[in-house]
Amino acid sequence: MDVNQQKPAYTGREILAHVDHTLLSPTATWEDIKTLVEQALAFQTASVCIPPTYVKQVKDTYGNDVTICTVIGFPLGYMTTAAKVAEAKQALAEGACEIDMVVNLGAVKNGHYATIVEEIKALKEACGSAILKVIIETCYLSEAEKVALCQAVTDGGADYIKTSTGFGTAGATLADVQLFKTYIGPGVKIKAAGGIRSIEDMVAYLAAGCERLGASAAVGLLETHLDETFSY
Repeated sequence: MDVNQQKPAYTGREILAHVDHTLLSPTATWEDIKTLVEQALAFQTASVCIPPTYVKQVKDTYGNDVTICTVIGFPLGYMTTAAKVAEAKQALAEGACEIDMVVNLGAVKNGHYATIVEEIKALKEACGSAILKVIIETCYLSEAEKVALCQAVTDGGADYIKTSTGFGTAGATLADVQLFKTYIGPGVKIKAAGGIRSIEDMVAYLAAGCERLGASAAVGLLETHLDETFSY
């Protein structure tokens, strides 16, 4: 068999089906959010990832037509568990069905992994059947801390481990995705986010095993290449 036939290949539409179409700028206006949602609807992205304050307005305007993802404890993660749970419950009540929560990095640095597991469990309990993604902000972590967090995310019952907020000193790397694949439990999926700015990046992360990609540029990059096939 030709070796090229063994490479994972994706059409532009297939790539977009894995994208959380994202706008988390603190200065985003309602017009900006509407543009994001309408792009997501037109190009069938997995979700829109938006600030919590816009969740209800998007739900009221677009109903069930779009999957709403929002961020909790964002972007620094050092809020109390009670605050994160309250944020998540409000977001879910207002129409979100996916929650991306930032881990407590102070607890990581103190080696308090049992505390992290309990926080993740509390968030997953609040989420119920809604998807919980745990952002571990890899740019601030040692390899040992990343490995320990793979276990904590697994033990806490989260649906996804996510690389980055996009607000740290660096974003996703293929090396981190490969590390996640080695150490997460079988029920945990991977989301790469931060610095994904080319079609080649998106294909590489999907080929590496990511189920979701957090990106703001994906629609712009792929809107005229929907039926083209890209391989890694």
